[in-house]
Amino acid sequence: MAASATCAWAEKLNDLGAADVLGAAAVAPLDNPQPPAELIVDAPLAGPLRKGAVFIQYRAENLRIEPVFGPEALKVTPRIGHIHVIVDSNPWHWADTSGEPIILVGLPAGPHKVKIILADPTHKPIDSKTIHFIVPAQAAHH
Repeated sequence: MAASATCAWAEKLNDLGAADVLGAAAVAPLDNPQPPAELIVDAPLAGPLRKGAVFIQYRAENLRIEPVFGPEALKVTPRIGHIHVIVDSNPWHWADTSGEPIILVGLPAGPHKVKIILADPTHKPIDSKTIHFIVPAQAAHH
């Protein structure tokens, strides 16, 4: 029975083209306006947080995270951008183009917040999310 369910699922995918699954090709201009870019951020992973390490996974919809900057990059379709990360309302932040999870270590025990800002190639904010979490007291001593 499991084999027939798998085959039925695979047959449905056979009816879809590559663009149906992957979206528009990154090498050709889009015919229609792009939908708004959106940032999706998960809460820190519980296991590492118990040990004092903060792993925050995120993804962008309708925007590719790429290390390309400047006004000319605004013409690229599908759109590209990057993130900015602010920890605990500090006056400094960093930009990241890796698309990899944000990893923070060495935070003191107690409450913290991380603001992640999805930005266009000119650093203009598009969307943002703020994640609140607590580093446990026992984790700060490891």
